[in-house]
Order: sequence, then C-alpha cells, then structure tokens
Amino acid sequence: MPERPDYPSLIAGHTVVLDMINSGESGLPILHHLLRLAQRALGAAGTSFAEYGPRRGRIIAATGAAEWSVGRPVDLDDPATARLLTGPRTVEFPSTALAAAQADQIAGRGLYRMLTARAEIGGVLIGSLHAYYPDPDRSASPDHHTLIAYLASCIAHMYGDQTGLPVHGDGPVVAALADGLAIVDDESCVRLWNPAAERLTGSTAQDRLHRPIPFPVPPPGQVVDHQLPDGRWLRITSGELPGFVASRVVTFRDITDQHHRDHDVDLFIAVTSHELRTPVTVIKGYAETLSDHWESLTDRDRREAARVLGQRATELARLVDRLLSAANDSGPAVGAPSAPFDLVETLRAAVEDLPAGLRQRLTVELPDDLPKAVGDRASLTTVLTELATNADKYSSSGSPIEVTAIADERSVALRISDRGIGVRPEHVERAFDRFWQGESGDQRRYPGAGLGLYLVRQIVERQHGWVSLRPRDGGGTVAEVRLPRS
Repeated sequence: MPERPDYPSLIAGHTVVLDMINSGESGLPILHHLLRLAQRALGAAGTSFAEYGPRRGRIIAATGAAEWSVGRPVDLDDPATARLLTGPRTVEFPSTALAAAQADQIAGRGLYRMLTARAEIGGVLIGSLHAYYPDPDRSASPDHHTLIAYLASCIAHMYGDQTGLPVHGDGPVVAALADGLAIVDDESCVRLWNPAAERLTGSTAQDRLHRPIPFPVPPPGQVVDHQLPDGRWLRITSGELPGFVASRVVTFRDITDQHHRDHDVDLFIAVTSHELRTPVTVIKGYAETLSDHWESLTDRDRREAARVLGQRATELARLVDRLLSAANDSGPAVGAPSAPFDLVETLRAAVEDLPAGLRQRLTVELPDDLPKAVGDRASLTTVLTELATNADKYSSSGSPIEVTAIADERSVALRISDRGIGVRPEHVERAFDRFWQGESGDQRRYPGAGLGLYLVRQIVERQHGWVSLRPRDGGGTVAEVRLPRS
C-alpha cells in the first residue's frame, strides 16, 4: 500500500467520469470506471462494490485481482460485514476476519487486507466499496480512508440520481429508490421521505417529517395493500434497516391497476399455458399421425415420428420441472450432498444430452488438467442446458457458442460465451429474476418462460458457488459459474 493516494489519477479519472455522464452513459459502465479509478488512486490490487438488500448483498462489479468475485453473495450476518454496517464509515481489517469460505477465497489469491467504506443515501444503506491489498502488515493512511469514503459517496450519489442503478430488479431495498421510500423510527414517525413518496401520496417531506407515517406499516418481510383517500391502492413493504437501531425502511408503490389480482399467480398461469401448448400440440399431432396412418407410413417415417415424440416428451418433462421449481420460492429441490467431481468429464457428458441442433453450435474447449470442483455433479447438466439454451435463444444460428472452463487457487469456473445481442449492464442482475425477460417478454423473437437463469442461480448458490452475467467484449454475453475447488 503506498503511503499516499495517487491524487493525479483521481483527478484524471474524475474527468473521464464526467465525460461519460455528459455523453449519456450511466449505471454499471460508470461504476466499473469508478472502481478502476479507486484501484489506481488507492494503490490497491483490486476493488469491488457490493449492493445490499434487506437480507443479503451481492458483489455487482469488481476490478483487478477481485474480478473473480462478481456475482458472489455477501452475508450481512458475517461479523466483518456487520462491523462495517454498524461501526465507523470506513474500516480496515485482515481478510482472515471474514467468514471462513470468503476469507479462504480472498487469501488464496494473495489478498490479505481490505479497506472498506459504506455507501449511503439519507441514512439508507446502499452498499459498500472494498479495496484489497497483498501486504498484510501495512495499514491505510488517513488519506486512504478519506478517499475511499469520498468514492463511496460518489457511488451512492449515482444511486440517488437513479442513473442506471441499482442493478437488481424488484426486491432489494435499493430498488425501491424509484418507488416511495420512507425511513421510520420505532414510533413510526418519518425520518426520511423521498420524492417518489411525495408523488405517490401528495404529501411533501416538510409535511411528513417527524410525524406518523400516514398508512399502516407491515412487520418486516410482510406486505400490506392500503387504499388512499383518493381511491388509489398502495402495496407497502418494510424491512429492518441494517446498521441502525430501532429504524425501518418502508417502500410502497401504486398497484391500483392490479389490485384484487395476484400478479405472480396470474403470470405463472399465463406462462405455464403458453409454454406447455407447443410441446403438447406436437406430441398430440405425431401420436394421432401414428395412430391414424400407421399402415401407410414407411419405417423411416415411423422412426422419425418416434424420435420427435421422444424429444418433445423430454422437453416437456424438463419444462414441467422448471415450472414446478419456479413456483416455489425456495427453488429446485436440493440434490445430492456436495462432493468432489470431474467438471470436464461432467460437461462433456452433459453436452451429449443437448438437442442436436444446439450441440452442433457448441465449441467445447476444456483443459484436461482442470482440478475437481465440489458440488452436485448431476445438477451441472441442468446448469449447462439452461445457459446454453439461453445463449442459443439470444444469438444468431450461424454463430458459435463457446464452452470453456478455468481454475484458480480457490474455485473452478465454467463459462458459456456467445456473440448474440448481448446483455445490457443494467440487466446483469435482473436477468436472474423469475419470469423476467430482457426484451419485454417478446415471445415472437425470444420465446421462453424467463425461468432458466433463475433456476441456475438457485442451483449454483446451494452448492456454495455463484453465477454472473457480463457483456462480452466485441458483442455478446458471457455467463460464468464458479464452484469451490476441491
């Protein structure tokens, strides 16, 4: 760690940030640039930013020696994380102070110290900025603490402006910045009232501050619908505010158009009926053809009909499994206990089970000396199928889909890369939501239920791994799955 921050890099980097903003860029591209700026100015080996929700966080961007961590969940109950959320604005600590798995992963990459800072808006915790260092015996100077706090404030300001952030969709507290948001104390008196709250209720912050909130507040984690005097309906949720005693964050949105309608149930029924219709129709048609025209069909026609029936029945079974798994928020059932397995052998076998048309598009380059991964081997077939199918859907039929694998000191990674339409930076996390589709659910161009990536994340995180998406240089998308190394 250098004795003083690199202030010339800070000034030059901020000039680039302003140019990016003035040219219309926002969200993750600017966040990535700020992280690279932080790495240079702080003399760090790598940096990362974790975005927090009510119960957990996730690393949404990283640079340098920390790039491997993108997509990794962050446990808010971890003692080091709790220390950051409740203690001073900036904290420095050894990586060994983290939870065992995370400490092992960070130290295994030669990173032994962390300097961190909270990013907050009006008392609402947005996330935390982390700088990583290889030298375990040196400490950050006051200038380093001041600079990382300043950069964390810059990131928080981006959230306040809603410039392409947060990257999460519905769910995390930060996502509610575009909705009505209030912070209330233990007597339900308002401490913060955002502009969206003013628009939704017609009550200004001046009218509401230090007064009781004008509608019921449900217990943390629960939801209540409330009708305003003008007849509109609000859907209200609340959660504990990490790091603040006797405070809760309350979010609310206008649901007038969908009141008396359970959106998730309706959507599930619509998606289910749409997705089941095609394979059922094909199976019915071929079965009737065989039944009504058996004698007039050639042996070749019969074999082809039987092949299609088998293929469509397999697709139907897979679809039913996905729909039933997604109907339950807990995700797919837990498979076999985690154990070491040969990822290369598993992937090669899984490729053979893919539909012929998809299999022909794959270019598989797997090292023979890849270390064993730890997880549920059987579930990797589902993971590969979902990621490869997703790449196939969003890329042209003539372009290859690349399957590769790498390893580092603590993890083994599977990558599926395509040259398709690419994922937008602001969608790299929303893509993992149930029923969400990047192209507004356009079933004509990109048919599907919007369940595949959701299920992949559920499967992988139950094996103590994580999965992430990122735009590919030159166009396309890279999906990366990381599992613990044996």
